[in-house]
Amino acid sequence: MSPFPFPNAATELAGKVDWLFLGLILISTFYMALIFGPMIYFLFKYRRGKKADRSSIRIHTWKVEVVWTVIPFLMMMGLFGWAADLYYQIERPPADALEAFVVGKQWMWKLQHAEGNREINELHLPLGQTIKLTMTSEDVIHSFFIPAFRIKQDVVPGRYVTEWFRPAKIGTYHLFCAEYCGSDHSLMGGNVIVMKPEDYAAWLVAGAPRDNLAAAGERLFRDLGCSGCHVGSSVMRAPRLEGVYGGPVPLASGDVAIADDQYIRDCILLPASQRVAGYSPLMPTFQGRVSEEQIIQLIAYIRSLASKRPPEEMNK
Repeated sequence: MSPFPFPNAATELAGKVDWLFLGLILISTFYMALIFGPMIYFLFKYRRGKKADRSSIRIHTWKVEVVWTVIPFLMMMGLFGWAADLYYQIERPPADALEAFVVGKQWMWKLQHAEGNREINELHLPLGQTIKLTMTSEDVIHSFFIPAFRIKQDVVPGRYVTEWFRPAKIGTYHLFCAEYCGSDHSLMGGNVIVMKPEDYAAWLVAGAPRDNLAAAGERLFRDLGCSGCHVGSSVMRAPRLEGVYGGPVPLASGDVAIADDQYIRDCILLPASQRVAGYSPLMPTFQGRVSEEQIIQLIAYIRSLASKRPPEEMNK
């Protein structure tokens, strides 16, 4: 239950955000009263013509200075610790999260589920399931904002950002873009629909496409000709992709990169910047040839190979 007249808190973390906000308001009000209260009192007590003792008072000020320094410092550090703990909870998605992908585009939200279902300006979710969103933008900066969930995340071109939540109430909740992104910015919105798990499963089946996200990525991988270099050639002109995702990759520059979503995206669009050590710079850029949704599919396919090993390792 929110202590403010905000939209009803619809996730577990939303209530914690509201209580932190209340704490900030109460502490700010306390200090405002502590500073402005005596100021207003002295304005009246020592106004011109008022009989008041204006002689200097000799007191030891070090005790006062210690009190007004130490107590506010401890209060502010306590508030900082409270906010930092909540921030780390918000920014660290659990490992068992159900993943969905979001692409912002003037002026719509395009969403893909791991099962392959696609939506525009709508996101269907199961109640009580942890959801992780991986988001990017196709053109300008957008901001993914669900007031009832108390989440707002800038979505930036060329970069993946994440957000997570766990819906706690069934219902339909408004989705907005909270960053001015062009002439039709005010129309860039939609709904998040939280459903019972069995209803969500039925919705997935009813709208199931031919391929899930990883299968669509595998088909695109072959259609683009990537398999000619990365798969099954006696002379490997490019690294094998089995077991690559999530691990360290030595680069020709001498650096070591982690093969996460951002690294794979950069390899597809900016291959010269991510050249793997021991391989020639033969890979062409696919910038302008694949959409953001297709890049997400390719990443899903490569991620599906994370638990596999290259054939040469299996034969050892």
